[in-house]
Amino acid sequence: MVKKIKHQDSLQDFATRRQRIVREREILRVASTIGGKDGKRTAEEARTEILKWVEKRTGGELPPSAWEHDGFEHLAGGRNCTAVRIVDSGKDIWAIRADDPDKSIAQRVWTTEVIVGRKRGRGDFTGALFSLRLLVSSPEQELQIEPAVPYLVHQLASKCGLHLGSGQVHAGPWTVNSDEAADQLIEMLVDQSRRVPVFVLTVPEHSDDPTKPLIDPAPIARATLGMAIVVVLPAQFTWVLTERFGKRLSVYNGAVRIYLPGFAEGANPYGGHELFLGDRLTIPENASRVSTLLRQAAAKESLRRLRLGQDVLSFASVREQSFDLERARLQREGATETEQLSAAHAQIATLKADIRKIEEEQQWFWDEHKVVEERAKNAESKLNAASYRIQQLLNQLKAQGEDPDANIPLPTSWGEFADWCDKNLVGRVLLSARAQREIKTSQFGDVGTAARCLLWLANDYRERRLSGGNGNLRISLESGILNDRCGSNSFQMDWQGKRVDVEWHIKNGGNTRDPSRCLRIYYFWDDSSQQVIVASMPGHIKSGAT
Repeated sequence: MVKKIKHQDSLQDFATRRQRIVREREILRVASTIGGKDGKRTAEEARTEILKWVEKRTGGELPPSAWEHDGFEHLAGGRNCTAVRIVDSGKDIWAIRADDPDKSIAQRVWTTEVIVGRKRGRGDFTGALFSLRLLVSSPEQELQIEPAVPYLVHQLASKCGLHLGSGQVHAGPWTVNSDEAADQLIEMLVDQSRRVPVFVLTVPEHSDDPTKPLIDPAPIARATLGMAIVVVLPAQFTWVLTERFGKRLSVYNGAVRIYLPGFAEGANPYGGHELFLGDRLTIPENASRVSTLLRQAAAKESLRRLRLGQDVLSFASVREQSFDLERARLQREGATETEQLSAAHAQIATLKADIRKIEEEQQWFWDEHKVVEERAKNAESKLNAASYRIQQLLNQLKAQGEDPDANIPLPTSWGEFADWCDKNLVGRVLLSARAQREIKTSQFGDVGTAARCLLWLANDYRERRLSGGNGNLRISLESGILNDRCGSNSFQMDWQGKRVDVEWHIKNGGNTRDPSRCLRIYYFWDDSSQQVIVASMPGHIKSGAT
């Protein structure tokens, strides 16, 4: 009995010690080019601005070697900073790491790692590159913070100029004020080379101030400088997005939308391009919460999109290279064994510290993975429960002799077709991204017939699958409309991480190839969501047989 109590005590002690472990976690990343045609001069100006910012944070004077842009170490009672520089035939890299204890949370320390570098191109060095990592060391199990880039980013943007791709980074939001600007916004959203999210904040209709959204855009733009683009879209220009992307992917009447990199026409509206409706943002608490969510989304995307070791360098990796170069120099210049041994000991001590941090980081990633995995399971469970509930309600209506789709007005144009599906067929029929793109340019003239075909899939066909049928159903839906196998036109497509076969379609007769008269709806059954997925419509697919 005594041993058991001691064992329990030891486990509790271990759990307590585990909670006190100080872990270093990465909060955000920024990567850009620094303006100026003279890369050497631009890099020098950027390093000087960075040192000014660091000196203010340390509260003391930096050594003379710092202002010569050489390596140095400055210890200031927890507000420490270290810099290294590598200059060889292929590159010129200057890296600095600065610590700053949190002013209100004990044992929380903020660390900023900044790299300014140039590499040799054809014959000469290229322009200057800038990258930044913001990290925090803390024993807290969960960090309650609102991510924001260090003011250093603003300092460099105003003094030296920072660029993302071909565009310059601006500290404030961009307000769309013309049709030309609205067209530029659309081109920005669909630009596949874009690497940062775009936050579009719309102004409510009939607002007293036609340029004032429900969330203050200025603090968001300041906090996400270099990580996101904040756009204010007045009500008079929101129609441009609706006309191009449809209501499902647009944003209007005070709502806010996140357009992630990779966005395109026909994108899944539930695939991360999150929408926050305007009527909710009129409540101050909700507006504040969404403002925080936008900042968190920008930080999260920066960690996800910017690759460590390629887009962003860590201070540890640069310091390790500097140690290697220093040891090689000592050997080349015939330094004494004592000098070489001293350099090796310094490198080993640094590597041991880096290994400890990596081990802590791995444990943190493992814990985060378990949390995300649990969230995914809960989300999947809720989705299944919602699908089951939808089916229950449909069955109850039919048991009472009612047809849930009896009074649904059919769409009259392809422009409203996707929205009609989302509203009336949710949980039963889903248009793939490919199908959504195809209907936007469809020439098939009878939109109502296509809608009735999807209603048949949502009801008769789906009920057959739910009751255990295999979908092997070759029948006539109405005069001239047949559900049949694709035959030689069957194909495969990727769907939610797996390869699926599309072997059935709904078609009209006549074997016509005229796109204005030819109807083909290719579909498959998804067991996991218990709904029909429309792979392609409303025309013939291009295949080896056609």
